[in-house]
Amino acid sequence: MKQTLAQKLLRTKSAERADDGAAGHGGGLGRSLGLFPLTMIGVGATIGTGIFFTMVEAVPKAGPAVILSFLFAAITAGLTALCYAELANRVPASGSSYSFAYATVGEFAAFVVAACLLLEYGLAASATAIGWSDYLNNFLHNAIGWDIPATLRSPMIVSGKNGIEFHAGHVNLPPILLVMLCCTLLVRGTKESATTNAIMVVIKLAILVFFSAIALTGFDINNFHPFYASAGDHGPGGMAGVTAAAGTVFFSFIGIDTIATAGEETRNPTRDVPLGILAALIVVTVFYMLVAVAAMGAQPAHLFAGQEAGLAVILQNVTGKAWPALVLSGGAVISVFSVTLVTIYGQTRILYAIAKDGLIPKTFQKVNPRTQSPVSNTLIVSCIVGIVAGLVDATFLWDMVSMGTLVAFMVVSIAVPVIRHKQGETGRKGFRVPFGPYLVPGLSIAACLYLVHGLSGVTYTVFGIWMTVAILTYFGYGIHHSRMNRSAASQGELTH
Repeated sequence: MKQTLAQKLLRTKSAERADDGAAGHGGGLGRSLGLFPLTMIGVGATIGTGIFFTMVEAVPKAGPAVILSFLFAAITAGLTALCYAELANRVPASGSSYSFAYATVGEFAAFVVAACLLLEYGLAASATAIGWSDYLNNFLHNAIGWDIPATLRSPMIVSGKNGIEFHAGHVNLPPILLVMLCCTLLVRGTKESATTNAIMVVIKLAILVFFSAIALTGFDINNFHPFYASAGDHGPGGMAGVTAAAGTVFFSFIGIDTIATAGEETRNPTRDVPLGILAALIVVTVFYMLVAVAAMGAQPAHLFAGQEAGLAVILQNVTGKAWPALVLSGGAVISVFSVTLVTIYGQTRILYAIAKDGLIPKTFQKVNPRTQSPVSNTLIVSCIVGIVAGLVDATFLWDMVSMGTLVAFMVVSIAVPVIRHKQGETGRKGFRVPFGPYLVPGLSIAACLYLVHGLSGVTYTVFGIWMTVAILTYFGYGIHHSRMNRSAASQGELTH
């Protein structure tokens, strides 16, 4: 029977693990990840961006109340993490919230979520790579007294006081080099990349403890007065400023989604993915709050605006010596490497899942049989991420990543009651959202909408354009090439 348009848009996949479709295209992804490396993937994708970079963007909007912004973002992420944990148990496949949506609310909604995830991961990787350049320059300055020439560490397209500005002859070279290094490591295989990431995450956490211990020696309670930012060039101030800052920093909780993208490469996904999500969230929240309090106590809020390598500068000002800043910058260089590595990894695994379903070309599905990694996929993603990171100002990217993350998180929350209804309350054994299928998902959606409300008008405009492109792509290619579409056509032929 030929499907109607509505049936095509709402068709869903089985919630069971699906490895079919890999055969004939280089094999499937290898199951090599346990709980610890999986948790480290989440921590690695999360800690670094919000702390090392976005305080420069968030503090001018919220003032010392940026601590509330991190708290609001953490609570929202926590509510969503519970939803992710149940869905990861019920749908243990690669692709994260895309796969969750496909198993619950249908193919079209899944493709829209996929577009959000591609926006989220691609721009997050570019934004973090851009921030890496500032800390690398600070490290080189303190270590050997040499600065990277301005034309080689500043982008061509920047956000100026009068709008978009073009600086001919400028290119941000360090982020391009960083993306190339990440690409080289990722094409070698998942297990090697995860081990390297785990080592870098441990170093990162040690560096943040080091920062907090020193920054707290310069703690001044007067830096928290006035607690809220005043209305001005950086935003509306007050609680509205706190909300805007929370929307900006929220993208740094992308690590929750990254863990779920690894479901098909986890040895025991029904146990380890939910535990990894919850463990990573706890670690991340504790460190974010610790560093935010230490940083705000050590430096007045007005100094954060436009500050490069902010945490390193704080240590230098507190101690009056260069060596703490050198240690911090070196740690940040390692830290941001791990963030960029994991976000590129997440992007490629989402594209792999979409391609396996036939919604985008098969090139993104091909896996190298020796390394068990999608090499062509990784090369394409790395090229795009590197170009954006080298040419565009990070100011354009932060809020766009948060928008993509929040929309994806809302769909995940909607998926919980849907899959409970499909599988029944008993369903698969394992983690389940507490207090029933409606309370926590409902609170998660409300919290996400609250943060979305605080994002800028430009963000809404760009997001609308991106969604338009995604929808046209789905109706122009995906709906016709979908494996679900071919399967339905085959069944229809058999009935005639």
